[in-house]
Amino acid sequence: MIRTSLSAGSFQATLRRAFAAALLLMMWCLSPVSGAHAQMEAISQNASPAQTGETRALEGHRVFGDWIFDGQFSKQQFTGFNPDYRVATGDQIAIQLWGGFDFQGGLIVDNQGNIFLPKVGPVKVRGVRNADVNELITEAVQTVYKNNVGVYASLAEAEPVKVFVTGFVRKPGLYAGHSSDSVLRFLDLAGGIDPARGSFIALELLRRGEVVKSFNLYDFIFEGRLPAQQLFDGDTILVKSVKAQVGVLGLVQNPFVFEFSESPVSAHKILEMARPTSRATHVRVHRNNRIKEEVEYYSLGKLDDVIVEAGDVIEATSDKMPGTIAVRVEGEHQSRQEYILPYGAKLSDVLAKIEFSPNAEKGAIQLFRKSVKVRQKEMLMAQLQALESSVLTARSKTNEEAELRQREAELVMQWVARAKDIEPRGQVALAGGDHIRDDILLEAGDIIRIPRRSNLVMVHGDVLFPSAMAFAEKRTPQDYIDMAGGFVQTRGSTNVLILHRDGTFDKLDNGDLDSRRIELNPGDEIFVLPRVQTKNFQLAKDVVGLLYQIAVSAGVILRL
Repeated sequence: MIRTSLSAGSFQATLRRAFAAALLLMMWCLSPVSGAHAQMEAISQNASPAQTGETRALEGHRVFGDWIFDGQFSKQQFTGFNPDYRVATGDQIAIQLWGGFDFQGGLIVDNQGNIFLPKVGPVKVRGVRNADVNELITEAVQTVYKNNVGVYASLAEAEPVKVFVTGFVRKPGLYAGHSSDSVLRFLDLAGGIDPARGSFIALELLRRGEVVKSFNLYDFIFEGRLPAQQLFDGDTILVKSVKAQVGVLGLVQNPFVFEFSESPVSAHKILEMARPTSRATHVRVHRNNRIKEEVEYYSLGKLDDVIVEAGDVIEATSDKMPGTIAVRVEGEHQSRQEYILPYGAKLSDVLAKIEFSPNAEKGAIQLFRKSVKVRQKEMLMAQLQALESSVLTARSKTNEEAELRQREAELVMQWVARAKDIEPRGQVALAGGDHIRDDILLEAGDIIRIPRRSNLVMVHGDVLFPSAMAFAEKRTPQDYIDMAGGFVQTRGSTNVLILHRDGTFDKLDNGDLDSRRIELNPGDEIFVLPRVQTKNFQLAKDVVGLLYQIAVSAGVILRL
């Protein structure tokens, strides 16, 4: 153990200096960022203050092309050789000689660019096209052996190379490969282009500080064109800074941020890359590079003279006037099942074209609508979320009450989970007489269902034997419930609902069960809802309300 001695004065001085340094550091961290600091931050991100503003306008948009670097290029090496490949130092050439002189082997290209052929001598092959190697070596052999010697030469293996990948890639560094590998493989090894800062259209291959080749990856993505370029040890692949960008969203096949070399650029050119869908008719151009944010609106056919600048966002939309709608007719009829009607058609327009079958129940026509189904689902989910909140935030005064509430909450939450899976039917209640029913405007996708005549009344829910009974004029709701075995629970704790075939319903009080004033029709359904027992009265009311909503909108009983 090493012991040190420190006087009280020295210790206090040291402590004061440490405290002062910590205070200065904290004040610097909490101080507002000055204009100079903001500029330095922008420079560190390789963007000017103006470019930083453009980037903010395009936040949340995916950059076009960033999906190609997912590791697939780096997994495979290109071991073949194209005819234009130039032989380099370290390459191996396989040679076979037969006839008057036999030889078989692989010869390495030395530092002077030669291979040494036995009985022939050195042959300079560095820089020779792959397609010309066999002819060159044949000519060299024939200088010694004029006749009766066959020659076959081919490039067997390329020299491994190490290439620098720098600029705006995710992992700049030095990566190993072969001279025949593509630029894409080395970019993939470096983690791909940084979509926030790197350019997909301005890439360069440098050799000894000079630009050998420039690349535009949009040519590869759209047309599959990538210039074949032989790589050498020490080459550098440079990904330059991202240039001007414009975002495209909405009704397009490619909703991305696109890059272009100069600003401004034609909006038509950008949309050629984004490829609007057949539904698109117009575009909104959100101008983000002006003093005030502005929006312009154009039709797709009038974009030739419209230009966009860096940071703008183009949104493709559909601005079509409603023309015709399609509705479907199901059930008891002898007509077509699909009708194309002008926008604004009414239910009576379809009914006038239908030839009803003899068993059709004309007075109980049903209408099912997608928009109603969506709205019913939204309302159900909203009430279920409110119920969840009530359950999770309920408070208890004692430990016993807390345990009771916990068990109750678990039961209710399980019921809520099942209730969320219920899909409403989207039925429109057709009540108020034929003149009101027939004047209902139709929507695209509506389903008109003509029910079959029925002489039955269904009883569901908390009865002993849920079943269907024959309809009789003088029977009351209680009569049908008794025929189904009666209530599972006591009559006073049960809620009863009558659902009519046209989508209307009646909620019955206990005094109405024996009343002959309650109108029952053939085909009606009697729902005996289960009793809800909870310690929280408000919670019980919420659950009962949801039971009614589920029974009416989905036609099912969901027991708690």
